[in-house]
Amino acid sequence: MSNACTLSVRVLTSSTWYNLHGSVLGMSQRLGRLPREITGAPLRTVRPMMLRGFYANPEKELARMARNCVMVRLGHGTYMAKPDNVSPNEVWKPPFEEAAMGYATAAYGERIPILAGLGAARWYHAIPRAIAVTVIAVPTRHNSVTLATGGRVVFIVRRVDQLDAVVVRGGVGRMLVTTLEQTLIDLVRNPELGGLRSEAEPAIDALADRVDSDQLSRLLARLPRTVAANVRARLGESRVRDDHTSTR
Repeated sequence: MSNACTLSVRVLTSSTWYNLHGSVLGMSQRLGRLPREITGAPLRTVRPMMLRGFYANPEKELARMARNCVMVRLGHGTYMAKPDNVSPNEVWKPPFEEAAMGYATAAYGERIPILAGLGAARWYHAIPRAIAVTVIAVPTRHNSVTLATGGRVVFIVRRVDQLDAVVVRGGVGRMLVTTLEQTLIDLVRNPELGGLRSEAEPAIDALADRVDSDQLSRLLARLPRTVAANVRARLGESRVRDDHTSTR
């Protein structure tokens, strides 16, 4: 399905006002005013099943709103509302990482998916240029997805409640991103994840200069000794305080 939208302006008489899609609600949506059920959703992203009590046919309504440029289709059955400061007649595309997190949040729920690996490194500008792959940690298996807005999302199964993450604010809302230290560890452990080792390796060096060494050591202490030793070897002992408290 194309992501192209069509902008149109109609002059309506009082007799046709209430006939547009059957209600004033339809008219307000054509003008870009979306209901709270959509704009109040986490990362302004919804799926039809989330709107079944609001629309008789949410699939049709969401597709129509995307055609009218008040929403953006991210992927199969997943749509993101434009930020309030973006005009309804302005062509807009969400930043890749935020689009990916919107898609994942609609699938798993608020504050469950975590932007990680290459995605987190990109968020922290440890990867300075835009890349076409991002990584999101989720609690259960999910196939990789190519977004309608562009870019491939790689999902990794992790115990998300045990990842060191922080809440950050993007253009469409708040989301979770692994901390600098967690991101560094994840990249060292699996630089091939996402298929861009050429981007992961320089990101490791960039992050290593910014992390808190004490916090990094605390996270390493939770890992098996062999894994922690591999991370220390990659980073160099001068960057990581040695800590022999790991018991696993």
